[in-house]
Amino acid sequence: MPSTRGLNHLGLSVLSLNDTTSFFVDVLGWTESGRDESYPRTAVSDGHLRLTLWEVDHALDVAAFERRKNIGLHHLALEVETEEGLRAVSAKLQAAEGVEIEFAPELVGAGPRVHMMCREPGGLRIEFIWPGEPNE
Repeated sequence: MPSTRGLNHLGLSVLSLNDTTSFFVDVLGWTESGRDESYPRTAVSDGHLRLTLWEVDHALDVAAFERRKNIGLHHLALEVETEEGLRAVSAKLQAAEGVEIEFAPELVGAGPRVHMMCREPGGLRIEFIWPGEPNE
């Protein structure tokens, strides 16, 4: 029997709290709550997952995360309900300022799963994935 029961929230350090919050709220339609400018930090949610976003201290030597060199978050994978939904997200991301598309929607291996990868304006690497079957 596991000692835990799932993810409560995921805390992420970001380059720009405003840019990353805007990515989740304005581009993906998430809601923001709990902003604290003294830290600074906020929380965003899609109604199923909650992320806390913490802006790095720019007075320090800030370094971008290198997924092959650093221990920590390789990427955040967000599930999309349908393949059409994934393609709609892809179109929004391509039109969004500051978003870098690593690769457009493609099959995972031989399929049926389809995914894409991007970096949001604050540098977080995010995968969007359709599991290849209807959610029930």
